[in-house]
Amino acid sequence: MTRTVQCVYLKREAPGLTYLPYPGELGQRIYASVSSDAWAQWLKHQTMLINEYRLSPIEPKARKFLVTEMEKFFFGGGSEKPVEYVPPEQG
Repeated sequence: MTRTVQCVYLKREAPGLTYLPYPGELGQRIYASVSSDAWAQWLKHQTMLINEYRLSPIEPKARKFLVTEMEKFFFGGGSEKPVEYVPPEQG
């Protein structure tokens, strides 16, 4: 049976994650209140941030930035796209 959560991002009940997505207290909070669909949306947003800001996830400063953006994405009113971001054309 699929575990469901009241997703803080989607604002509805949805299937939850099947694993702890991040270590520590933040990971527990995400596991308890973020759906698998919302997590997938975060991963796309995170990839865009890494590409647009040319981040290297192995650098501590970049990791700290991404964790801050992840918290904002789910629990702080949203993570903003870079001002100069142009989404890829669908086609």
